[in-house]
Amino acid sequence: MIRTRVGYAGGSKANPTYHSLGNHSETIEIDYDPTTITYRKLLDVFWSSHSPTSRPWSSQYRSIVFYRDEEQKRLALESRAVTASRLHGSVVTEIIPYTGFTRAEDYHQKHALQGYPEFMDELQRAYPSYRDFVDSTAVTHVNGYLGGEGTYNDLMKEIDGLGLSALRKEELKNMVRKHMGSMACPTS
Repeated sequence: MIRTRVGYAGGSKANPTYHSLGNHSETIEIDYDPTTITYRKLLDVFWSSHSPTSRPWSSQYRSIVFYRDEEQKRLALESRAVTASRLHGSVVTEIIPYTGFTRAEDYHQKHALQGYPEFMDELQRAYPSYRDFVDSTAVTHVNGYLGGEGTYNDLMKEIDGLGLSALRKEELKNMVRKHMGSMACPTS
């Protein structure tokens, strides 16, 4: 993953906001390197990360895959069909063309990281512009690790490039180790 941002898409209202979404949905925009991870793999992660058979209680929370071209549309439709077959049910996730994305307000960005002010402060010193902070690959990765995503081995490959002090590096390594341990031993 290069970077992620949360925001609003899929509707027609100009300039949606959290309190005035119109017919948009809350979404995540993902920038990725297709030589590192494919669109198909991103779809696999998407399908395994939510309940595609559950109907949303509002359009704000509907499940959507956005495609940018015919190849992405084909892959999205194929993956939805495979998911429906695997689940033996009706998948309600929509597959629609990408028509634009509006970034959510700053207080919605990097949600996991917001729970760790010591990491936030350190990274905001490195990225004093909030837009640069949100768009930073390093900040995106730290946010992911703090949110319980990624492996210890992945972290070790990139930890020196995340712009963290020695203290924060050790704290992050310990957190990821602890998270991985809880995944291996869910009853402990």
